[in-house]
Amino acid sequence: MSKQLVAVLFGGCSGEHEVSRNSAFTVSQALSHSYEVFNIGIAKDGQWYGPIPLGEIRGFTPDKFKGKTITILPNTSSGGTIYSLPALLPLAIADIFFPALHGTFGEDGTIQGLLELAGAPYVGCGVLASSVGMDKVMMKKIFAEAGLPQVPFLSFLRSETEANLSDVLQETESKLGYPCFVKPANLGSSVGISKASGREELEEAIRLACRYDRKIIIEKGAEVREIEVSVLGNENPRASVPGEIVPCNAFYDYKAKYIDDRSLLHIPAKIEESTAEKIRELAVKAYQAIDGSGLARVDFFLTKDTREVLINEINTLPGFTDISMYPKLWEHTGVGLTDLVRQLVELALERAADKKANVISYED
Repeated sequence: MSKQLVAVLFGGCSGEHEVSRNSAFTVSQALSHSYEVFNIGIAKDGQWYGPIPLGEIRGFTPDKFKGKTITILPNTSSGGTIYSLPALLPLAIADIFFPALHGTFGEDGTIQGLLELAGAPYVGCGVLASSVGMDKVMMKKIFAEAGLPQVPFLSFLRSETEANLSDVLQETESKLGYPCFVKPANLGSSVGISKASGREELEEAIRLACRYDRKIIIEKGAEVREIEVSVLGNENPRASVPGEIVPCNAFYDYKAKYIDDRSLLHIPAKIEESTAEKIRELAVKAYQAIDGSGLARVDFFLTKDTREVLINEINTLPGFTDISMYPKLWEHTGVGLTDLVRQLVELALERAADKKANVISYED
């Protein structure tokens, strides 16, 4: 019996292009134990290339693969067919796609929408959950509706900050105070995030965040511990043991994650069992609130003074790099990497079968 073919998508047009390449290497290597793998590198200009050998993923540049431009068609009759360009000759038929893409055009529902149009099964959350999970403002509004505890926040459009910066500063100071955190609404890996302890820093933080997105979010600062949980599943998701990040910088920013390599990870987190169980329950509740499927990582704050558990955010395509918490947390929960990617593929095929069954039922 021939192995199923999994097409791994990586790279992309986002600030997390390099992180995605590292995630894809881990995913592709783990998949190769049970599946055939077709790696698809997406350049920063959006062009697709493939197949990319495993050893070329981390150093992927389009210059090496100029004669290997490829595409899929947004037509359900084409399914998972991968075509060469410009001749549109079929190269391979993928049984399923595994997006190892982070940030815009990979984690925000756009690639998921393309795969839906192509009638191709894919790993991870669908269009709705992906787009909501990417937009921190909409995410927090849904969390509030679900009764999930979180820090106070404000959101502004870039146009508001440009037209009335003094009003934005005044409202932030009166409602949130200092310190506060300023973030682009739609980005991951802590890109564009700053901590502000005064008006000058706040102005600078707002300008930085607005470089990355037309919408920003500002959150009230607090003395907290950072706890993360991995979630896996469709209709009946389960949560991993919680882990704690002790950042080497003022907070767990991009530099602390991927450059300094001095942040500490405690798995499992050194917290009371009752607190750990509450965090796991809230993680599943958050996952279900956005209608998650496949996988997500849910990040929490544990306040140091009152030990209150607050949800920070959900990441619907968490990293799979050597230092990423998502696979590490499952490993410590008893699910190794090879088994983890296999379960993700099976969950995706299960979800695709459910969708197909619903369409047939509706037509009948």
